[in-house]
Amino acid sequence: MSKYACANGRFGFGVWFESETAEAKESTGERQQTTKCRHEMADALNLTRSVNERSFESESSATSASNRSLRLAEKEKKRGEADPFAAAVSYLSRVKAGTVVRGNDDLERNILVVETVAVSKGLSPRVVSVLLDLALSLNAGTTNCTRVLKFLIPATVVPQEAIVRGVSWLCVGKLPMNAQVLFLRWVLTVFDLIDRKDDLRAIYGFIFSFVTDETLCPFICHLLYLLTTRELVHPHRVRKLLDIQAKTGRQPFLTQLLALYKVFRPDLVTVSLPSRMRTGFKNYNSTWKVTLSAVQKRNKGEVSVDHSLTLDVNEISLSRKRKRHHLAIPSLSSAFDSSSGKKGLRLQEFHSFAELLENIHNIELPAQMGSMLGSTLALHYLDCVQDESAFLRLNFWLGHSLQEEFLLCPADGSSDNTSEAGHFLNTLLFSQQFLQEGFSSTESFLYKFLSVWDGCLLRPQILDLLSDIPLMPSFYMNKLLFEPLKQLYFTSTLFFKCSVIECLNSMLMKWLTWHSVNASEGSLDISLNSTSNMTMTLSGFMDSVMELVRFVGLLASEGLRLENCHVLLLNQTLGFYETVCDMFLKYSLPLIIMPPAGVFYPALFSIDSISVDRLGYIMYRYRKNLTLAKQQKQRREQTFHISRNSYKEFNRNLQTMVNSMLISQWCIPGSELELDSGLIAQSRIAQPWCCFDIIHHPALFSYAIEFHRRCWPERKEMDLESIKIGKFWNWYMEFLFNQGFDGLKDFIMANTGHGSLQSQEERKSMLQSVH
Repeated sequence: MSKYACANGRFGFGVWFESETAEAKESTGERQQTTKCRHEMADALNLTRSVNERSFESESSATSASNRSLRLAEKEKKRGEADPFAAAVSYLSRVKAGTVVRGNDDLERNILVVETVAVSKGLSPRVVSVLLDLALSLNAGTTNCTRVLKFLIPATVVPQEAIVRGVSWLCVGKLPMNAQVLFLRWVLTVFDLIDRKDDLRAIYGFIFSFVTDETLCPFICHLLYLLTTRELVHPHRVRKLLDIQAKTGRQPFLTQLLALYKVFRPDLVTVSLPSRMRTGFKNYNSTWKVTLSAVQKRNKGEVSVDHSLTLDVNEISLSRKRKRHHLAIPSLSSAFDSSSGKKGLRLQEFHSFAELLENIHNIELPAQMGSMLGSTLALHYLDCVQDESAFLRLNFWLGHSLQEEFLLCPADGSSDNTSEAGHFLNTLLFSQQFLQEGFSSTESFLYKFLSVWDGCLLRPQILDLLSDIPLMPSFYMNKLLFEPLKQLYFTSTLFFKCSVIECLNSMLMKWLTWHSVNASEGSLDISLNSTSNMTMTLSGFMDSVMELVRFVGLLASEGLRLENCHVLLLNQTLGFYETVCDMFLKYSLPLIIMPPAGVFYPALFSIDSISVDRLGYIMYRYRKNLTLAKQQKQRREQTFHISRNSYKEFNRNLQTMVNSMLISQWCIPGSELELDSGLIAQSRIAQPWCCFDIIHHPALFSYAIEFHRRCWPERKEMDLESIKIGKFWNWYMEFLFNQGFDGLKDFIMANTGHGSLQSQEERKSMLQSVH
């Protein structure tokens, strides 16, 4: 009981009530506890349910993510099946070191896929970089290294970073030697397609360190030649090259690189180098270039197909197998990146000659010097600056292209090859005419090409290039020029003979013009061209000109005999001697060479009136030149004097021409025309001495008949002797002069003092003025 019940009985109800209340409280607490437990259980159940729901949701999301990955993988698989090239490149990019190569069908299959696309369409810059790393890292083995390098054909450009990484693989030293050589050959082949070259020049020293390797040295020198600038020529590099040359001898590739160094720093390269060097770098990459050119031609055609209607360009068909692949003039592109921070300006940024002059000292040369041939502004730059290094690079590119395409590639005579080659040579001719001199590489090419030329392939272009050959010493001319031309001349057609004479006439005129320029400048020696330090004395120049004139005289004499004195060949020959007869007056050259008998007499007795008139003009100009030379000799104004033999030859020819045409006495005792009287009698020709006078001459006979008809229209019988009587002779001479015979007019007036001869006595007395 409680204390309340013990203390007071009245409160018994109260005690009961308390006890009841306590029990009620106990039962209420139990209920509350039960309820709390239930709530706790409910909360636990709810928490479990939510956890289960969340786990279910996470499992659902994971399942959906897994399904999405499967779908993506399936799409990638389908895409790989649709684009096996992309899948193959992706596979090859994941090949690691230590990958099993032998028996690896996946590797072989993917390489084959990439190889097929590379040969047909070329590779993008990213793929080129990936495959170059795969090859040089040897992750796919040594055999696949060389295989990948052989089909590494870029479709557009080659990233510079890929080449830099390739050089770093060389520095590692684990590549076999054949792979190193193959890599360097590939770099040289695609050098002009490298997008930038600043980083390559930054590692110039690393590349230069490989010159000590005997096997790599030719290729390293070639690459250094293409990369060298003035800032990269240092004394220690010159000494290294000279040391290597002392050990191995004078190798062409070392000499070529030293020559370039000497252009940039003549103070460092003090050794003497040959003035005429053959090509120092051989071409080992013809197979690569064939495929590369075909791929780029095909890609270019695909790109420009939408513009063919607006540009009106006739694309060359690629259906035939091409024999020449690199005759297109490249477009101007800079050798440095515009974002590299260099201050140089690119040639393609200029649009006028004024802009070029304003910035002429800040111009950066293009990456490929051949592109300068197709640009007038670039040729202006070459002409104004006279940069020896630019000419050296251009001659190297040009010589390499000409030798590869014309000497090493056989010609099949197809129209597409011929038209492309003709366009290339026409561009070269335009450039040489613009600069008014030929390139040394063109000259070297022609000397080699003449020995294998058939006389038909690209004849106009080859002969025009031949006429641009600069001065050369006389002892070289016979072997390099005269012998191959002689063989072609005597075995070819009449038209070819005429073309050769015209070509040599143009060559002589250019030589004489060059001499006259040097003479006007007061130079004692004659420079062979503006880009060379080689000079020739005046006596040496006269020897070269004399050899050329005598060679043409030989060709013309024999050619006229073989072609029965054809009028076309005769006129071409007389055109040549129109240049020769004025060498003293027009070109200040103290040299007079008379035409040989095989040219003079066919012209004198020709049935073509134009030939006779041109001969009269030539004899008139010879007289003017010899007269001036004699006057200067008497005043002692000239160091060189005309040979006495030249005067004798002229007097003999002049006497023959005057006697035959004006005095009717063509058979002169003791002369080359002296004939046996019995032989003349057997010919049964009445008055043979009159057959070649100015009235009865076969070339002028028709004019005499026309004049006779006009003077005596009533006569039925022709009496041409009446023309020589009195005033009719003067009228006949005026009649001839009015027909356009200016050469005969000058000849007659110079040798008689007036245009008409009044009597037979005057005509005979003219002989005294000849001597």
